[in-house]
Amino acid sequence: MQNNPNTTLVTPTAPIANHTHGGRAKCLQRLVRLDMPVPQTVALSFDAVDRIGKGQLPDIQRILEQFPEDAVLCVRPSSEDPDWGGPGAILNIGISEARYEALCDSLGQDAAATIYTRFVQSYAVQVERLDPDMFDAVSETGAQGLKDTLRAYEDETDEPFPTDRAVQLGAVLRSMARAWNGTSARLLRQARGAPGDAGLGLVVQQMAFGLGQGERGAGVLQLVNSQTGMPQVTGRYLRQGQGRDALLEDADSLYLTRDPRGPSFEELMPDMFAAVTEHARLMRRRLREEMQVEFIVENNRLHILDGVRVTRSSRAAVRIATELARDEIIPPEEALMRIEPRALNELLHRRVAPDAPRDIIGCGIAASPGAATGRVVFSATDAQAHASRDEPCILVRRETSPEDVRGMHAANGVITERGGITSHAAVIGRGIGLPCVVGVEDMTFRLDQGTLRASDGRVIREGDTITIDGSSGEILLGAPEMQEAAQDDAFQQLMVWADEARDIAIRANADTPADAATARNFQAEGIGLCRTEHMFFEVGRLTLMREMIFAETQEDRRAVLARLLPLQRQDFAELFSIMEGQPVCIRLFDPPLHEFLPMDRAGQRELASALGLPIGDVTRRIASMSEYNPMLGLRGVRLGVTVPEIYEMQARAIFEATVEASREGAAVVPEIMIPLVSAKREVELVKTVVDGIAAAVRTEQGASFDYRLGVMVETPRAALRSGDIAQHCAFLSFGTNDLTQMTYGLSRDDAGRFMSQYVNQQVFAEDPFHTLDVDGVGELLKLGSERGRAAHPGVTLSLCGEHGGDPESIAFCRQAGFDYVSCSPFRVPVARLAAAQLAIASKIS
Repeated sequence: MQNNPNTTLVTPTAPIANHTHGGRAKCLQRLVRLDMPVPQTVALSFDAVDRIGKGQLPDIQRILEQFPEDAVLCVRPSSEDPDWGGPGAILNIGISEARYEALCDSLGQDAAATIYTRFVQSYAVQVERLDPDMFDAVSETGAQGLKDTLRAYEDETDEPFPTDRAVQLGAVLRSMARAWNGTSARLLRQARGAPGDAGLGLVVQQMAFGLGQGERGAGVLQLVNSQTGMPQVTGRYLRQGQGRDALLEDADSLYLTRDPRGPSFEELMPDMFAAVTEHARLMRRRLREEMQVEFIVENNRLHILDGVRVTRSSRAAVRIATELARDEIIPPEEALMRIEPRALNELLHRRVAPDAPRDIIGCGIAASPGAATGRVVFSATDAQAHASRDEPCILVRRETSPEDVRGMHAANGVITERGGITSHAAVIGRGIGLPCVVGVEDMTFRLDQGTLRASDGRVIREGDTITIDGSSGEILLGAPEMQEAAQDDAFQQLMVWADEARDIAIRANADTPADAATARNFQAEGIGLCRTEHMFFEVGRLTLMREMIFAETQEDRRAVLARLLPLQRQDFAELFSIMEGQPVCIRLFDPPLHEFLPMDRAGQRELASALGLPIGDVTRRIASMSEYNPMLGLRGVRLGVTVPEIYEMQARAIFEATVEASREGAAVVPEIMIPLVSAKREVELVKTVVDGIAAAVRTEQGASFDYRLGVMVETPRAALRSGDIAQHCAFLSFGTNDLTQMTYGLSRDDAGRFMSQYVNQQVFAEDPFHTLDVDGVGELLKLGSERGRAAHPGVTLSLCGEHGGDPESIAFCRQAGFDYVSCSPFRVPVARLAAAQLAIASKIS
């Protein structure tokens, strides 16, 4: 058998590898090498199992020759990655009337009958694919239960139960091989990240009996808590048990360690407990992983049946990897590589407890991670009212607009009927760490009636309590148990190692002082995008903005903007103070002006009263400012060119805040970014204005300061003409949200309605608003960066769209030679870890 690599006896030197026989087979070989008491085992390779699925059984007799003639066997799956799953294990293969009689003598009749009965039932259901209901009439246990089970099998199949060990084993192997290749199983493992052609190995192992006379039992033991990763001996031991029986909910299992709630394995068999615990510690040291030990006690004899990687939450995964590195079992670089970057989201936000019941009433796009519970409200005003009373609420809107930002800050979570991964609600939600679910099309939104109707007919009214899970996109009725965020010492240590390894800078998108503080807390290396328009929706400022919009002359507009200047200056000074000399990139005013005007009749009447104008004048002015496609209309630099006094005010506020902050702390070098540029002349015009304001402030303040002027590359033309534009810039920052939108001709707010169908039908490999389209949008980034650097070798290159927090997009930016990426504050740790993994992988390759 040792000469046949496809059917191999597990010995210390056998040719067994993870990629040929699977993880379980390789782990068992490692346990054998450690001289652990592992029962005799034969491993079948991926190739062997593939042939079995096609009807070519191996030499069953040669397999059986590796075991004692009377051995009872089990077969377990062995996939390359345990997370890919596999068919269930089948125990007690090889039982027959003769073997049953022998087991009655050695184990006792009840134990022997249980072993035989279990095999008949599992063989019928898992191998023959018979209906398990056929055994519902079997109510007896012991010998009578066995007779009833055999009779039920014969009645169903019109033939006696097979008792030949070779026939039984061959049928089991064939069944498990075919189950692995079934359509459902293939789709399930692909959803878990397995390739479509992933192989399956099988291990055939001699059974050790945890049932029968004397002190016998089965148990599992691990050294850490699966939820926290903290040291804790956990598991169960079941006297008179088999396999993983001890973990069954209705099992009368013992605790492992001494426990006031009941008897324990440690008290019952202290020497055996100590031996199992030592085996677990040895596995940790030598297998370089936290392992769960599956064991059988057969009177005074211990059998180690298996060692499997401890199931763990994201929080536990970080703790386990960090502790292994601290104990010098693995290097820090390997600890970093073991953590999926996106899994950090679970540590940064509250989430629904894994074992909490979920009453799902709707689903949408998971737009901003975390979970929140609160009462349903349908307006930003109501959300603010709830916040003033310290009452948690969930804001429900068809879609959000800048007017809703204050309500979003007040709410605990947001649901929108429309939108996609880069819609307004999604971007703001991720920026402030607010759980958000968008594109909820399986619920009926009746904002006029204050109701939501679920697809099953249930109606949720204003004031009802719901929970949203921004990590899964689910909307739940009620208030399930929550698990709090956990940025503990293990998380902090992992981030320190990540910063030591990565070679691309990570900044944060931050629009408010609170955002900036969060960015600092997550060790962002500056602000890569500050969207100034959100500052104008604060109390007292919105009316001033509207007054400025309604001003008839340039002088009138400047007069109103002069009243906004100190407020804007205070905003920037606070940001500079929080960032303590780190770079702050401020995007000048970007949105179309009509976004600041009320669209409803009540709001227009209120505005008319505030401005002292007839309601008719107000409605006509608002109508005259409407655009067929406002996102491609008068906004960004176009507004700065045609209404230059807005950018004049902002530039003055930035420079005056620079002088103020530099006097009180570290020197500030602000970065000013011009949005939506498509032509070199636009940059020249705005640069002239900004340079003039800078000179005036230097003279007025008697102060010297530096600043950097750059462009947000959001239009395809700006990317293509970046060589011209870069000559007038210190930096080019690619805004991939709008660049993707314009490249595809696709509204990011509406794409969610059909994007899942496009991805499922492989029109797009991924949602291009979620993962950077390297073939299309990426080509523009490459051209833009190459042409920009050719014209201006010292120009700084960055990406500041939501793609900045996506690991795959970071890989592209790093390869393209970008200096930094900028993402939402709560995605900064994800980006830091992803960047570190890319740097480590490049050194390995």
